[in-house]
Amino acid sequence: MSTNALDLGAPIGGHPVLNAVSAEQQQRDVSETGSESPTPTIAAGNGAQGAQKPFNEKSELHHDHHHHHHRSPSQKSHYSDRHDQYTEKPHTGTASDGVKGVGMVPISRQSSTPPAVGLFGGVAPTGPDAEEGLRAMRSREEEDERDAEREEKGPDPWAVKFEPGEKINPKNWGVTYRWGLTGIAGLLVLNSTFASSSPSGIVQDMEAYFGFSQEVATLTIALFVAGYCIGPILWGPLSESYGRRPIFILSFVVYTGMQVGCALSKNTASILIFRLLGGIFASAPLTNSGAMLADIWDGDHRGQAMSLFALAPFAGPSIGPIVAGAISVTGTNWRWVFWILTIFAGVCLAIIVVFVPETYAPKILATKAKKLRKDTQEERWYAPLERADHRWQARLYDILAKPFVILALEPMLLAVTMYMSFVYGVVYLLFEAYPFVFVYNHGFNALQNGLCFLGFFTGGVICVVLFMTIIEPRFQRYAKRVAPLPPAPEKRLELCVISGWSLVIAMFWFGWTSYSSIHWISPVIAGGLIGIGTLGMFVSLFNYIIDVYLWSAASALAGATIVRSLFGAAFPLFASQMYEKLGTQWASSLLGFLALVMAPIPIVLMIYGPKLRARSKFSPNKVVH
Repeated sequence: MSTNALDLGAPIGGHPVLNAVSAEQQQRDVSETGSESPTPTIAAGNGAQGAQKPFNEKSELHHDHHHHHHRSPSQKSHYSDRHDQYTEKPHTGTASDGVKGVGMVPISRQSSTPPAVGLFGGVAPTGPDAEEGLRAMRSREEEDERDAEREEKGPDPWAVKFEPGEKINPKNWGVTYRWGLTGIAGLLVLNSTFASSSPSGIVQDMEAYFGFSQEVATLTIALFVAGYCIGPILWGPLSESYGRRPIFILSFVVYTGMQVGCALSKNTASILIFRLLGGIFASAPLTNSGAMLADIWDGDHRGQAMSLFALAPFAGPSIGPIVAGAISVTGTNWRWVFWILTIFAGVCLAIIVVFVPETYAPKILATKAKKLRKDTQEERWYAPLERADHRWQARLYDILAKPFVILALEPMLLAVTMYMSFVYGVVYLLFEAYPFVFVYNHGFNALQNGLCFLGFFTGGVICVVLFMTIIEPRFQRYAKRVAPLPPAPEKRLELCVISGWSLVIAMFWFGWTSYSSIHWISPVIAGGLIGIGTLGMFVSLFNYIIDVYLWSAASALAGATIVRSLFGAAFPLFASQMYEKLGTQWASSLLGFLALVMAPIPIVLMIYGPKLRARSKFSPNKVVH
C-alpha cells in the first residue's frame, strides 16, 4: 500500500492500519530536518546527537511544499508525500485535533471546530458544555498565535529533532527488526479479534450453565465489539501523550485481568461486564498497532507491511470459533476458552515488555531532549511534545464533536460509512448464520462449524494477494503518471465496485446453496467470496476516505469507526431471529438485496465525487483527472 494504506485493523474494531496515515504526518511535523540556522554548540555525547540543526515546523513544511511541486515522477513517489503539500499548519503533538476516536494523531489544525454545532450535528449545547467547547477553541486560537510568533522569530535552535540517519529514529532501525515488530503488531490485533469471536463456539455450554437465553449469549460477542467504540477514544490520545509502549503494557495488563474475570464468572452480570471491559482494553492494538507501523516504516516501503498486517483482523475471528468449537466438542469445560484467552494475552504482554520499544517519534524526541538537558545542564532544550497543549478540555471537545460534524455535513462520508457499516455488521452476523447452515442443515458439530470459517479467511488472503500484486501497483503507476498532482480519490473506488458486486453474488450463493441436499463445500466457497468482497471493500473505502479528506481524515475515520462498530455490535443481536423466521435462504437473500441496493454507491461517487469534493468544506483535494 501507499502512504495512505489503511489500517485494516478492523474489520473487527477500530482499524489500526488507518491510524498509520495521521501518525506518520505528526512524526513529519516534529522530526524532519529543517533549514539551517545558528545553533548552540554542545558536547553531550550520544545524548546530544541530532541537536546541531534547528527545527522549525513552519519553514520546514513550506520548504517541503515547494519541493514537492517541482519533483519529477522518477523521484520519490509524489503520492506517498502528498499530505505535505496540502498541510499548511503542521501539528506539534497536540491532541486537540484529529481522530481520537480511532487512536489517530492529528494531521492538521487547518480546520477549527465549528462553534455552533453540537455533538450530533445539531445546535450546540449551552451552559457548562458550551463553555468547555469555547475554552477549547480559545486555547487553540492562543496556540495558533504562539505558532505565528514562533514563525516570525525563525527556527528555534533549542528544538530537538532527528538527524538524518540517527539510530534512535525508528525509521532507521534494521529492516529485519522492523519486520519483527510488524509481526508483533499483527499478533496483538490477532489477539484482540480472536477474543471477540471465541464465545460463538461455546454458546450452548454457557446457556446451560448460566441459564440465559440465546439472545443474552449473543451479548458476549456484541458487548465485546461495543467496547471497540469506547476504547479508541482513550487509547489514541493517551498514546499521543505518553507513547505507544506504556499504553500497550497498561491495556494488556488490564485486558488479561478481564479474561481471568470471564473465566471465573459465576453469574450473567459478571461475564457480560467483563466482556465489555475486555473489549475496551482489547481495542488498544486496534488503534495503536497500525500507528506503530507508521512509526517504523516510511510511505514508500510500508505497502507490503500494511497489506500483510491487514490479514490479522480476518484471521482472529476465523480462528476463534475453531478453538471454541474444539473445546465444546471434546467436552472440556467452557471456561477454558477464557483461560486460553488469558494465556494468549499474557504471552502477548510478555512479548510487548521484552521486545517492543517506544516507537512514537515525538515521545522519543522528548526523551532525547530530557537527556540533553541533563548532559549539558542547559534547560532550554525541548521537544515539541513537551510544549503541546494536553488540557483535557481541548481534547474532549474535538474527540466528541468533530467526527460527527464531518459525518453529518459530508454526503460522501455518510454514504461510505453506511456502506462499510453494513458490511461490517454482516461479518459479525455470520457468527450466528453459520450454525443455521452447517449445524442445523448439514449436521456439523461445533468444531466442524468453526472450520468452515477458514473459507472466509482464505478469501481475505486471496484479496490481499490480488491487492499487492495487481491493484496497488496499478494505482502507483497511475499516481506517478499524474504527478506532481495528487491522484484523484475516485481511482480508489475501482476495487470497491468489484468487491461490492462480489458480496451481492456471495450472499445469494451462500443462502440458496445452504440446503442439506447440496454439498456443504458450496456455502463454504461462498463464504470465501464474502471474505474477498469484505476485505476488498474495506481496503478501497478507507483509502478513499483518507485521499478525500487528507488532514481531516482522522476525524472522518473516527466517525466512521464508531458507527461501524455499533453495526458490528447490533447485527448479531437479531441474526438468530431473522434466520429462524425467514429461513437461511431468504435471510441471506435479504442481506443480498441490501448489498445490491448499496452496490451503486462507489459508482455514484466515481461520477459525482469530484463535484462533491469541490463543494466540500473539509476536503482540500479538489483534483480532477
